[in-house]
Amino acid sequence: MSSAPAELRAKVEALRWYHTLELAPGVVTPGWFDTRSAVGLLPFPDSLAGLRCLDIGTYDGFWAFEMERRGADEVVAIDVLDAHRWDWPIGSAPEMVEAGAERKAGGEGFEVAREALGSSVRRLDLSVHDLDAADVGEFDFVYLGSLLMHLQSPIRALERVRSVCRGELLVVDGVDPLLTLRMPRLPAARLDGLGRPWCWKPNLAGLVRMVEVAGFELLEPPRRLYMPIGTGQDRPRVTPRMLLSRAGREYALTAWKGDPHGAIRARPAA
Repeated sequence: MSSAPAELRAKVEALRWYHTLELAPGVVTPGWFDTRSAVGLLPFPDSLAGLRCLDIGTYDGFWAFEMERRGADEVVAIDVLDAHRWDWPIGSAPEMVEAGAERKAGGEGFEVAREALGSSVRRLDLSVHDLDAADVGEFDFVYLGSLLMHLQSPIRALERVRSVCRGELLVVDGVDPLLTLRMPRLPAARLDGLGRPWCWKPNLAGLVRMVEVAGFELLEPPRRLYMPIGTGQDRPRVTPRMLLSRAGREYALTAWKGDPHGAIRARPAA
């Protein structure tokens, strides 16, 4: 009997995973998020046959492999593999940077998943800020997930995305649920960025405005969803004391329903 499943399990157990992927029967990565159940909540195309696709900030590759599974002719995935090159604010603690690098592990999870799935997705060590059609060409479908919140200049990043998008863009990113409830129509965002690359947390209207300012037009109304927590993320124990602070209430909401996100389907404006 082949030892491949045992070898694969050992590789999976040696890494910390962001995405939940079934790499073989009974071999599932313990992801920080379980995006498998989020697919049906998104306006993700049923078929990508004949299309050239791009996954930005691929991490373990869940969305890139999903594009391939849906028949894309070619899938390119980009990511910044060395966490030291992420958008860290000045003053970030060295131990936090090192923790990010340890979790990322140079993108090894993607390679393990690609080999196990027999995938032909091509990954490039490239920042969204450096996207250039002269280097990577143009794409019919672009997925940008859970990345803008980590960038100091999210609109500039979206402008670079527009430069390589000749078709459709799907943005799925974190939103501030309290701002969304309090100001459903007024674009607004909360700025963090103190010592960690969690910078802008917009309300849903703010996320829409970012996309529009970067030169896109919406194809349908934006959606709200909760990104399900995976087995790799401990659910915080909710206590009455936790509900006294904003951060505590956000932790409680995430533990209860998942991480609040917005989904925007758009295309480059004429």
